[in-house]
Amino acid sequence: MSVFPPEPKMGWNPHVTVAAVVENAGCFLLVEEETIDGVRLNQPAGHLDEGESLLAACSREALEETAHRVVPRALVGVYQWPRPDGEITYVRFAFAADLAGFEEGRVLDKGILRAVWMTRDELAACPERHRSPLVLRCIDDYLAGRRYPLDLIRHYD
Repeated sequence: MSVFPPEPKMGWNPHVTVAAVVENAGCFLLVEEETIDGVRLNQPAGHLDEGESLLAACSREALEETAHRVVPRALVGVYQWPRPDGEITYVRFAFAADLAGFEEGRVLDKGILRAVWMTRDELAACPERHRSPLVLRCIDDYLAGRRYPLDLIRHYD
């Protein structure tokens, strides 16, 4: 019996993503986006760019997808989710974020149809429209009070 772990599959890399959980008056900021599975709901979310911090990525993605400027205030959680087809595994860092402004007239990212505000119950009523199970899970964790300090994350330039 070998004491060494098995070699990882060549070419496998998890996709690191960020998501902004933004609440205002009991509603959450979401996007309707076109996907290969049709129009789906998601938090403002996207991939971490090379050289970018997780916090900067969260703010950038929210702005690009919703025209809202946001400031991350706490880490809600880290989520690992393999797509059912097994092709991609996502590692999502979800941040509770505060609204910090709106850029009227800003063109949203390609594939983003619009930003929408929904209550937790409205979102829960349409699970077939969720981009992934992470969408509702992040909101439920936020509502359960999960908040971790941002200094938990270290970014080295």
